[in-house]
Amino acid sequence: MTEQAALDLADKGLDDSLKRLFNLLRIPSISTQPDHAPDCRKAAEWLVAELREIGFDASTRETPGHPMVVAHAKGPEGAPHVLFYGHYDVQPVDPLNLWTSAPFEPVLVKGPTGEMEITARGAADDKGQVMTFVEACRALRAADGALPLSVTMLIEGEEESGGVNLLPFLKANRDELKADVALICDTGMLARGMPAITTMLRGMVGEEVTITCANRDLHSGMYGNAARNPIQLLCDILSDLRDGATGRVTLQGFYEGVPVIPEETRALWRKIGPSDEEGLAPVGLSLPAGEIGYTALEQTWSRPSCEINGISGGYEEKGFKTVLPSKAMAKVSFRLVGKQDPDAIRAAFRAHVETRLPADCTAEFTAHGGSRASIVPADMPFLPPALKALEEEWQHPAAVIGCGGSIPVVTEVQEALGMDSLLIGFGLEDDRVHSPNEKYDLSCFHKGMRSWIRVLYALAARTAP
Repeated sequence: MTEQAALDLADKGLDDSLKRLFNLLRIPSISTQPDHAPDCRKAAEWLVAELREIGFDASTRETPGHPMVVAHAKGPEGAPHVLFYGHYDVQPVDPLNLWTSAPFEPVLVKGPTGEMEITARGAADDKGQVMTFVEACRALRAADGALPLSVTMLIEGEEESGGVNLLPFLKANRDELKADVALICDTGMLARGMPAITTMLRGMVGEEVTITCANRDLHSGMYGNAARNPIQLLCDILSDLRDGATGRVTLQGFYEGVPVIPEETRALWRKIGPSDEEGLAPVGLSLPAGEIGYTALEQTWSRPSCEINGISGGYEEKGFKTVLPSKAMAKVSFRLVGKQDPDAIRAAFRAHVETRLPADCTAEFTAHGGSRASIVPADMPFLPPALKALEEEWQHPAAVIGCGGSIPVVTEVQEALGMDSLLIGFGLEDDRVHSPNEKYDLSCFHKGMRSWIRVLYALAARTAP
């Protein structure tokens, strides 16, 4: 049998593949909500059953949280060994009233672009992406009776709730999970019909700060002006995080380890990527913010950022209350690039806050994760054949791109297993990931399966390192 036979089987079996995806999407595996712990286990067990059906040695593995799914299929002697990573857990669905269909009752509808869309929570992030790989393996098994290379799958159940158990699991099972390269399907394409491999991901530092001034809430008439207002103080501190003229972050040492973008790279990005206006138009904006002198694309792919993700304090219910609050809180995140140190950034932020506090006020901090940026080496031997395979499927040159988001598993795989990763995904910017009416284009699901068949054949043609 041949690669073409597997591709033909993927085409013929698309309806059945879609039914299996819908069955997985119906499981409300929301990892961050304790009430859905049984659903997370149900999703893991569903995947184990499907993988066993296509010849994998598959099982659930217990963790202090939700179970992992681990599966193995041995390929020909001397062929490379790949580790595929994805996650079966999903985000919460609120606000429920904004969904046009039930979030865990997947539907296939025509979208505004004319494309058929799979609408459900998890359709794009990450169940649809995971199933492109599973269904590709199904077609390969049906065509050849075996896979062209050795495959290990690791499908996590806590990616959307912090993934605190992943790194310990990787370290504890290093010998079993070690492979030649990791394949991570949790990213997207450059644009519709334009495949890509993400080689740059930003790291992240998350911080929550609570400032306390008075020892209780106060009457704003009796104490206004005289007593410190923690909301005003917090806003002043947060506004100092950026230079108003340049847009640069003002934390001490923040730009240490930030690489300079080569001019030829910037020129290529301007050629293949959207303009500022095109990139911002879908979200109702047109003018880039942030650092002066960088395009919106450059800022999200290769520059560090500082964002205020939430702020609260005082009376927030309906009506009005003339209160001078005791406390105010903000959630702040930093996206990191190059060799920026997350521990150093966290320390710099806390110092920034503490040095601006009056002597009679206090600040408490809560850390919410930290990871370094990751970069796939340009000379990684598996990169060229994977790019060529994607180009053959999509009939469009496959781009090497960056991503403004953070996928900690990339750095954790490198740390625990000493492996580089290829980030190959088929999501689109308009997939409404984490939002109501999340969707995944049917063509992305279909051609995602076909892409993995081509990629696995292309990687199999290499001799294992």
